[in-house]
Formats: sequence, C-alpha cells, structure tokens
Amino acid sequence: MTAPIPAADLRSAQILGSIRKTFAEKGFDGASMQDLARAAEMSVGNFYRYFPSKAAIVAALVTQDLATMEQDFAAIIGASQPMQSLRTTLESRIHGHICGDDGPIWAEITAAALRKAEIGTIVSHMEAEVIGYLIAVFARDTGLDPATVRLRFQTHAELVVLLVKASAMQKSDAGAPRDALIALTLRMIDRILDEVSDATPNPSESPL
Repeated sequence: MTAPIPAADLRSAQILGSIRKTFAEKGFDGASMQDLARAAEMSVGNFYRYFPSKAAIVAALVTQDLATMEQDFAAIIGASQPMQSLRTTLESRIHGHICGDDGPIWAEITAAALRKAEIGTIVSHMEAEVIGYLIAVFARDTGLDPATVRLRFQTHAELVVLLVKASAMQKSDAGAPRDALIALTLRMIDRILDEVSDATPNPSESPL
C-alpha cells in the first residue's frame, strides 16, 4: 500500500501550483516574496514557513519535476521496447513544453542558474539525474553495461537533455504550436538515439 502523502507536502504542492504563473510572468528577480504569497493567498509570514527563499521554491519545483521523471523513466526501462518508449515520452514532453505554459518558468530558472550559484547547483543536480536515467535506458536498450554506456554515450545523453531543455524555453506564436520546430527537434533526438541503438559491444573497450 502506498504511504499517504504528508499534509505539509500536499500544501507545498498546492502553493507551488498557485504561484507558477506569477513566478513565470514576473521573473525570478521581478517576483517578490510578497507577490508570491499574494498569489498563494497567504500571509508573507506563513509563506516563508513553507518557502524561506526563492532558491527553496526552485528546489521544490525541480523536486516535483524529478519525481515525475522518475516515474516516467521507471516505466520506460520496464517497457519491452525501452528506446521507443523513450522517444514517445520525449515527444510528449517537448509538445508539452512548447504548447503548454511551463516554458516561461523554466526559462527564468535557467537564466537565474547562470547568475546565482545556488540555483545553478540545483539545476545541475537535476540535469545529472536525468542524464543518469538516460544512461540506464541506453544500457537496457543496447545490453551494454552502464559504465560502458556512460563512457561511450554520455555526450549523447547530454545533448538530448540540452534539446529538451531548449524546447522548454520556446513559446508558441500567437497561441499556435511551432510544428516545424517540434519536428526538427524530434528528428535531431531520433538521430542521437539511433546512434545509441546501433551500438554493438566492442571487445577492445573496457569501462573506466
């Protein structure tokens, strides 16, 4: 039986949902804690109890995203055709980024990561986790051991992350999906994944 989610965690998730729009519209620096507390319909003092800083908000957003990705990758790795399952999941995520409303907030977080070391550390941790998940999928698909896969395809995983991340910063023009951009991004990802799937064990290669 799944353990119940603590009330404090549920409340934190509700607060994050209520402040996303304000955070995205006003930007990391432009949105004050007062603005965010108002969006959450809370007093500033009570808001600080849940999120004492903007970095804490970013960490919570990243944790939310990682929890979702952990479930997604568990399903991908357990699939009969893991690479095809990965392609389908990435396509869905990219469509969601470009056609949805998460793009502005992740663009803000990415920009803040370049200016603020604390945010940069949080974002780097998230990217490292995703790369680790991709390495696990590549190993499952190719039959190579994870150390060898990381040696040969770490850069491939990093580029996939970069492309998906870039998609999160794109906005639809006048509310219309950017079909050509989506198609090109997915073709590039397909080529990267094809290179991985075509890999065969190399007897002369040993993992570091």
